[in-house]
Amino acid sequence: MPVQWTISHPQRLVVAVAKEPVTVADIEQYFAGVTADGGMAYAKIFEITASPMALSEDNLRALGQRVMFYAQHGQIGPLAIVAASDESYAQAQIFAQAAVARRPLQIFRELHAARTWLDAQIERS
Repeated sequence: MPVQWTISHPQRLVVAVAKEPVTVADIEQYFAGVTADGGMAYAKIFEITASPMALSEDNLRALGQRVMFYAQHGQIGPLAIVAASDESYAQAQIFAQAAVARRPLQIFRELHAARTWLDAQIERS
């Protein structure tokens, strides 16, 4: 499975890692799984560092639109995207520009910085 995730209900945290080429269907499966498990409102870390993204700019924008849909129909939590390579960082930026919602979103080059920022977001809420 290209996208693997865990949900910690006590910490209200979702951690997802993409390890293989990721498709739109993979991300939609992630959205559906997190929603079904009651984690959509939780803080999220999504690491795409080790994944060659198989998504076009149009697909990234479409996924951003999907996030906006989720935001309109319930609360979504803060999102920290970890993208160490220049390619993954550029793709994360396209997604972030399309996924405009009332929640904090930041892109990071390293996991530790992402977690530190996300913990600060959780403390504020």
